[in-house]
Amino acid sequence: MDFIRNMGHNEIVEITTPVLITWHDGKSRLCGDFRALNNYTKPDRYPIPSIPHTIEKLAKAKFITKIDFMKGFHQNGVKPNSMKQCKIVCHMGIHNKTRVPFGIKNAPAHFQRMMDTIFQQEILEVWMVVYIDDIIIYSETWADHVHYIDRVFSQSTPINLKISLKSEISANKSSWHWDTKSQVLVWT
Repeated sequence: MDFIRNMGHNEIVEITTPVLITWHDGKSRLCGDFRALNNYTKPDRYPIPSIPHTIEKLAKAKFITKIDFMKGFHQNGVKPNSMKQCKIVCHMGIHNKTRVPFGIKNAPAHFQRMMDTIFQQEILEVWMVVYIDDIIIYSETWADHVHYIDRVFSQSTPINLKISLKSEISANKSSWHWDTKSQVLVWT
């Protein structure tokens, strides 16, 4: 329950109940039930890249790296005037979310916009695809690939974007395939 204590301070509000989400790897994440808030939220229509279009871009690549940004939404702060809508109520009290919580309707579009802005030049140079909190770097030569990875790390470090250890660095193209059933890149 330490992660609950670290979420913020207690206050009296009338907001949301927690939902415990268990991932495929057995890890859990505490989320708020933000359905009521989401019903009143104006949709952010910022485009998320299509997976088939992304896969098409990778066709000529000889080297591919997948960089996963750790707990993507949590790397964005919540504006002070929005914090009261992002509280979680549990047996330990009411906890303020200071980072964008999982379950907020516009979180994916907001994070995609942020990443597209940060990596705008790299995307225009057509060697990288950003899909919410994942970046796929692709190249035809090893020298270019190392240079591109270095550029992404150089962009990420000064703004404190945290990269997950589950990233797949410099995978040879033969080490992945597109799983049509689960709609994900599978690294073998």
